[in-house]
Amino acid sequence: MTIPGMRRGRIAHILFDISVVTKGVDGALEILGGVLLSFLNPMQIHNVIRALTEHELSEDPRDLLATYLRNSTQHLSGAAQAFAATYLLWHGIVKLTLVAALLLRRRWAYPTAILAFLLFLVYQLYRYSHTGAPELLVLSILDVFVIGLTWLEYRRLRTWHGFAARRPPRDLSEEDGAA
Repeated sequence: MTIPGMRRGRIAHILFDISVVTKGVDGALEILGGVLLSFLNPMQIHNVIRALTEHELSEDPRDLLATYLRNSTQHLSGAAQAFAATYLLWHGIVKLTLVAALLLRRRWAYPTAILAFLLFLVYQLYRYSHTGAPELLVLSILDVFVIGLTWLEYRRLRTWHGFAARRPPRDLSEEDGAA
């Protein structure tokens, strides 16, 4: 591999690490959001969002994010809330599990993560086709980027035999073959 090729590989590896950690933070926030949605009623959620966006909207009444958040929680039904809570919990748990396995360099995690992220992508694009919500399009573009980086990292580790061992020895005596 040439020096520029090695440099590109190193940059891809750093971007992969950043994207995986970001996915992990996102997964933790999704779990937190799912838990909160499970315990708060729709009016409480709207009141929290209203309190969080009040200052921003007093400065800029046309703030896109604050207005969007307020409008999306204003007419939240119980069924929609239950679906969102379940989806966020499931999605967050899957993400955190895959992130942990990717950071531990488990071979199985790379194709599994690519498949899971592709399924998330397909669902996001499906939802986008029905809602036109721009955040789903942004998330989908980011997911394509993460899928590509995961594939590059998988190829890099496969080439360099950089995956974690299947099972670490329990103690030093197992390593030597002694009982």
